[in-house]
Amino acid sequence: MYAVSAAVKVEGTMPGTRKVEIRKQTRLFDDFFKVDEIVVAHEQRDGTMSSAQRRLVFERGDAVAALLYEPDTHTVIMVDQFKVPTLIARRRDNPATTDGWITEAVAGMIDPGETAEEAIIRETLEETGYRISKPELICKFFSSPGGTSERIFLYFSEVSEVDRVGEGGGVPGEDVRVVRWSAHELFAQLEKRQIEDPKLAIGAYWLQGHISRMRAVGK
Repeated sequence: MYAVSAAVKVEGTMPGTRKVEIRKQTRLFDDFFKVDEIVVAHEQRDGTMSSAQRRLVFERGDAVAALLYEPDTHTVIMVDQFKVPTLIARRRDNPATTDGWITEAVAGMIDPGETAEEAIIRETLEETGYRISKPELICKFFSSPGGTSERIFLYFSEVSEVDRVGEGGGVPGEDVRVVRWSAHELFAQLEKRQIEDPKLAIGAYWLQGHISRMRAVGK
């Protein structure tokens, strides 16, 4: 049995109130992806300033993702697509592999002028053919804060067959395949540690709690 204290002691000032000095910011690479060089110093826990530190930031903006769930059939709708970084990563384990496909939650980048909610409604329609209207935000998180400034806004939406107004497949050239698993299969893959997409894993954990809550209130 673990004891839970009523208060947590935090050394130094709280994050968000500390001083930060960006002394230099230079764009080193400017293409579809961008790389910025940042020279920064920040207030440390003891109140002193750190030395100036050079950091590279992979800048690609923010992204959205969604876990789609059909309660009538207890089905989860996802997508499967070839991704070059997936292939390159797997070749660290097996240099001969040609497997670059990954099953993941519906996802995409937020376009200029779009809100996160508008972006996920658009991406969901493009990739799966389902039209959603009021997605529920599960959480907002950094994808890899040690290297990129990208944040992901992860949503949940219930769908039904009447919401399917297109075939999906993504925009030309994306070759997206719509994948349907039962919720039981999704949770089994989660338990076996076979889900490789963090968006899908986070969504699956959230969905387990959501289904339990719905059952508790008789829905």
